[in-house]
Amino acid sequence: MHRTSITPWKPSKTQILAARNKRIPDLAAKNLIVLFAGINPGLYTAAIGHHFGRPGNRFWPALHGGGFTPRLFSPFEESLLLDLKFGITNIVDRATARADELTDDELRAGGRRLLAKVRRWRPTVVAFVGIHPYRIVSGIKDARVGLQKQLFGGSHAWVLPNPSGLNAHYQPATLAQLFADLRRWAVAEHGRRETRSEAHGRPLIVPDDGPAATSAGKAENPAL
Repeated sequence: MHRTSITPWKPSKTQILAARNKRIPDLAAKNLIVLFAGINPGLYTAAIGHHFGRPGNRFWPALHGGGFTPRLFSPFEESLLLDLKFGITNIVDRATARADELTDDELRAGGRRLLAKVRRWRPTVVAFVGIHPYRIVSGIKDARVGLQKQLFGGSHAWVLPNPSGLNAHYQPATLAQLFADLRRWAVAEHGRRETRSEAHGRPLIVPDDGPAATSAGKAENPAL
C-alpha cells in the first residue's frame, strides 16, 4: 500500500518564486497500467512538491471524471495512485513558470531521459499529457490525441491534451471523456498483457525495444 496522509497547504508567493528549477520526485513503480508524463512542473507544483498541484489545473478532475480514481483526489493524495497501478512523471524535471519557457532541445533531452525510465519501469501505456511536447519528443509532427502507432520505450504511447486551465480548446467534459477512453483501452491491454505473460510462464513485461514488431504489430519510435 502507498498511503501517505498529508495536510494540504498553500505556498506563499515567496515560496512559489523560489521554486524555479526545483524538481519533484517521480511517482512510479514497475508494471503500471498507465504512467502519465507531464511536460514539466509549474512553480506552484514544485513549491508544494506534488504533481499537477496548481489550483485550476484540470488533471485531477479529469482523472476522476475518466474513472481512474474512485473520488476526486487532491494532489497531496497522489501516492494513492500507485495502489491503483497508475503513476506520474515529467518529460523535463525542472520547474518553470510556463511550459513555453522550455526549448525544443530541452524537451528532446527530457524525452531521452523519459525513454530510459519507461524501459526500466515498463508500464503498459505512457500517456503524454500535452500534444506539442509529444510531437517534439517523438519527431511525429502530425501526432494527434489518442493511441499512437509507434511504441515509446517498449510501451504503448497515448497522447492527451494539456489539462491546464489555460487550454481553452478542451472543456472539462471533453477532457473526462478522453481520459476515460485511455483508461478503458489501457486496462484492457494490461489484462491482455498479464494473460500473455501467464500463458508463457514468465514475469509480466512489455515487448523489448527495437525494430522488431510487438504483439500489437507496432515498431519502436526511431526518432529517439
